[in-house]
Amino acid sequence: MDFLTLFAIYVALVLTCIVLVCKYSGQKQSPLNIFLSCTIKVFAPITPKWLQRFSQWTMHTLFHQRDMDTTLTSLSVPYILLTAKTVFFYLCIKKDPGTVTMRNVSSQLYLYPYDKRLFHPGVTCPTCKLIKPARSKHCKRRTFVLLHLKMPTLSALLLDSSQCKSSESGVCNRCVRRFDHHCIWVNNCIGGQNTRYFMLYLFSVCAMAGDISLLTVDMLLHAVLRSGLLRASYIDEHGQQQPAGPVFVIQHLFLTFPRIIFMLGFVVFVFFLLAGYALFHSFLVLVNQTSNEWYKSRGFSCHHCRPTSTADHLCGTAPSRKYFYSRGLLRNLGEIFFPRQPFRKKHT
Repeated sequence: MDFLTLFAIYVALVLTCIVLVCKYSGQKQSPLNIFLSCTIKVFAPITPKWLQRFSQWTMHTLFHQRDMDTTLTSLSVPYILLTAKTVFFYLCIKKDPGTVTMRNVSSQLYLYPYDKRLFHPGVTCPTCKLIKPARSKHCKRRTFVLLHLKMPTLSALLLDSSQCKSSESGVCNRCVRRFDHHCIWVNNCIGGQNTRYFMLYLFSVCAMAGDISLLTVDMLLHAVLRSGLLRASYIDEHGQQQPAGPVFVIQHLFLTFPRIIFMLGFVVFVFFLLAGYALFHSFLVLVNQTSNEWYKSRGFSCHHCRPTSTADHLCGTAPSRKYFYSRGLLRNLGEIFFPRQPFRKKHT
């Protein structure tokens, strides 16, 4: 599956969501509502009464709908996605990406073969002085670790950054196996052990932005339908009566809901920006390639990653296929969500 095919699937999904919103707008019965209603009927007899009352009170407090036609189910989805996004964000920060150390370097060397084009055997990391396993890279990016803060609030940090001191341990300074990139947003390297959490984090953020956009569009459509603008007319500058077309409706929405319209534009922009980034990483996952390898394969290789004189005769050897580490679609996905573990010898 190439990138253009993946992009075509992405466009088809976006258009499908738009069609579903237009089709079920103003209808109380939708496939999602029917499914959830059946699920509630199944689990209601075995759910304690106090838990049902607490759930109803919580839902009423969080999702008081006023005069909106949006269902409770639709309003619940962003909160669920927000919880999932927060969990994956925490895992991206806390999970070790796959650090290569003196203890595990011998077992890490056998995880992946050397392609003899981007990764050569016998190369020693000039910083940590360890033999570099295939697909690994040394990260020197500085992370943001705050040791001392005179004013404890975030606004104070933004106002006066000179009052913060950063630690020297804030530098990653480590070799990471199956290194993808260093993400400043999660303040951690993305490697073999946490790529799955990074992908799930990207998907949850995209889904949340897309769902908020769809909810906002649905609310605006209901506002237009209730106001009767589609059947309205106006007098133009020549004194002629004209039907209210799409341009008139959009102008009316801008004047009536200016903040909501600008917020919608920003969220849609963020959605397409993140979706494009997630689509690129999805393509790399499907072909079992990291962004570091993608960057190097385009001619931007690191001058530290050249082989030693003992392996210099391997420099001209090219891989037999374009995606050297690809093992098929399912196996590539399995390697992300069930990463390879280094072989450990048992001591007797």
